[in-house]
Amino acid sequence: MFERILKKKDDYAEKHGLMGNADDYHIYHMRLIDYLVGFLIGFALGFVVVMIFFRVVIFAVTVGAVCGIPAIKYYRKYRKEKRQRDLLIEFRDLLEALTTSYSSGKNTMEAFAESYQDLLSLYGEKSDIVNETRIIIAGMTNNIIIEDLLRDFAERCGLEDVESFTSTFESGLRQGGDIRQVVWDSRKIINDKIEIEMEIKTMLTEKENELNIMMVMPLIIMVTLSGIGTMSAVINTPFTVIVKIFAIGLFAAAYMMGRKIINIRI
Repeated sequence: MFERILKKKDDYAEKHGLMGNADDYHIYHMRLIDYLVGFLIGFALGFVVVMIFFRVVIFAVTVGAVCGIPAIKYYRKYRKEKRQRDLLIEFRDLLEALTTSYSSGKNTMEAFAESYQDLLSLYGEKSDIVNETRIIIAGMTNNIIIEDLLRDFAERCGLEDVESFTSTFESGLRQGGDIRQVVWDSRKIINDKIEIEMEIKTMLTEKENELNIMMVMPLIIMVTLSGIGTMSAVINTPFTVIVKIFAIGLFAAAYMMGRKIINIRI
C-alpha cells in the first residue's frame, strides 16, 4: 500500500548490472520494518506536537497518521543517502586494497581477488562493496572487460568519485599508464574529501544542536505555561487555534530552512 502511495511517476528504469544480479543505489527498496520506522517517526512527531498545543487526542492521532505517510518518503531518502555514503567509504578501502595488490605485482584479476578477501574480513559477506567486488570478479571470469564492469558499477551507485575513478582507470589502461598510481591518487582524493566532510560536520554540530534546541523550545514553553495554570495557552478558541497553527507552520518552515543552511556538501 505504502509503495503505491509513494511511487513516483518517472521514466527511470532500475539497473541490475551487466549480469542482472546487482543493486541500483539510486533506489532504496524499503522493507516492512523500514516502513514502520518511517511511519512511527512521523506519527510520533505529529502526535506530540498536536497534543502539546491542542490537547485533543483524536485530533493528535489523526494528524500523527497524516504526518506518518510523508515521513516514510523522507526516511527512504535518508536510508538511500546513508547507504551511498557508506558505499563511498567502503570503495575507498577497496582502492587502498587494490593499491597494495598492484604494488606487489598482481594483475587486475588477481588484485581484485586479493582485495575481495581483505574486504570480506573487514566488512562481512553482506556488505555492498563485497558484493560489488564479487560481481566484478565474476564478470572478469566470464570475459567481461574490467572497464565495462567498473562503468556499470559507477552508473548504478550514483557517486561522482566512482565515476571519476572509472574514467581515469579506463584511460590509464588504454594508454598504458601506471594503474597503481591511478588507484592510489583516486583513493587519496576520496579520503581527503571524506576528511573534509567530517571536519565540516564537526564544525556544524554546535549549530545543529542549537537549531534542534530552538525547535524544542516552543514545546517546552507550552508545557510550562500549562503546568503553571495559564489556561489561555491550552484553551482552544477560533483565535487561539489559528495562532497555534500559524506558529507551528512558522517553526516548521524555520526548521526546514535551518536544515538547508547547515546541510553543506562537497
